[in-house]
Amino acid sequence: MVIAALADHVARGIEGVTDTLTAPFSDQVIRLGVTGLSRAGKTVFITSLVANLMDRGRMPQLTAATNGAIRAAYLQPQPDDTIPRFAYEAHLARLTAPDPSWPDGTLRISELRLSLRVQPSGLLSGFSGPRTVHIDIVDYPGEWLLDLGLLDQTYAAWSKAALVRATGRPGGDAYLQMLNGCDANVALDEPQALGLAACFTAHLNQSRAAGFSDCTPGRFLLPGDLAGSPVLTFAPLPGGPFARHSLGREFERRFESYKRNIVRPFFRDHFAKIDRQIVLVDVLGAIHAGPAALDDLRSAMARILGAFKPGRNAFLTRIFNGRRVEKILFAATKADHLHHSQHPQLSAITEALLREARDRADFAGAKTAAMSIAALRTTVEETIDHKDGPLDVVRGRLLDSGKQAAFYPGKLPTDPAHLLAPAREGAAHWLDADYSVMNFAPARLTLRPGDGPPHIRLDKAAQFLIGDKL
Repeated sequence: MVIAALADHVARGIEGVTDTLTAPFSDQVIRLGVTGLSRAGKTVFITSLVANLMDRGRMPQLTAATNGAIRAAYLQPQPDDTIPRFAYEAHLARLTAPDPSWPDGTLRISELRLSLRVQPSGLLSGFSGPRTVHIDIVDYPGEWLLDLGLLDQTYAAWSKAALVRATGRPGGDAYLQMLNGCDANVALDEPQALGLAACFTAHLNQSRAAGFSDCTPGRFLLPGDLAGSPVLTFAPLPGGPFARHSLGREFERRFESYKRNIVRPFFRDHFAKIDRQIVLVDVLGAIHAGPAALDDLRSAMARILGAFKPGRNAFLTRIFNGRRVEKILFAATKADHLHHSQHPQLSAITEALLREARDRADFAGAKTAAMSIAALRTTVEETIDHKDGPLDVVRGRLLDSGKQAAFYPGKLPTDPAHLLAPAREGAAHWLDADYSVMNFAPARLTLRPGDGPPHIRLDKAAQFLIGDKL
């Protein structure tokens, strides 16, 4: 085992030296990580981004598209044969069908390589031909990213925090009640362990459905082939230390096994190789869910930023080995659910969430930004007559009925503190406003040659993430 570990370390070192030596003579590669918290729209974002980079008529804020530096864009086989390919063609077909529908969400990691032929600019542009820039898009669930915070925690510390979070959240009281009749120092009984894990998992799923973001461990929500395995059969318990061969001691062992066998391999093999990262956030959904959900989103963003800052955790320091993610974009999705007159407020709230998250995480080293976007525009804007005067609304096709409907979600405050302060103070609900959300279906599209799907500020997001490399 020691020899294998040494061999792996030597191989990684040789790979790093080789990459350094060959970089000036090879095609440039940008590894773009795409993740997001529940129902933020990762699959739609990647599909629309690729489609709009291939047909760039709707990308005026991407400088390389506007000035013609991008000569061609095409898909190529991805470099890693062991990772599922992102099903771009199938997802695009669903979004552009005569009766369009939303593609399925992200359940596992996937990858896609988009290659761009780019004409260099500057003083030497006339002496060199086009070069190739490969964009390797890595799609992974945001729940996995939040798991990184577990590496710094003991089972006792995680249990304490998880039990505090469970109080008052959907399904949390049921789990806490189940613990009332549980003695963690009794001998391990597997049916009891399965029952506790199932009840805790139900609590996490209900909390996520209610708009909460910090729902870890992430693989409890997306178990895949691990469903029912011991590595996912544990739950938080109060007290400790626990007796040998007891329920509590076994849960503690399985928690450490989860970190060792699930969390660490993902961050070592995939996360540590990312150059640029976008985190998609459903800010509107959190606002609609109430102050507690918005404050939970604020906390989750701090944990996400902390994941990009190795230092305290020796394991993270080793896997990063001096590398840093260069740019991180937090994008509030579903901007098309608001009239454009409210987009500045949504962007300001996202900026405020990012600022507080950055302060709490004591983060430095990468360029960070926040903006509001819609990777696929599903609505049109209208102004309707209302008893209090003209009202700016959006109109779209409802997901459940297919009928057209006008929608006004409520007026977002111009000062983000009007939302963040009640959230921090633990308010049960918004005092002077009511915020709604609507489930819109994709709009039927008629695309002109050279145009990708309609969007809001997807080109601005692309300029931030990759524009400097083009």
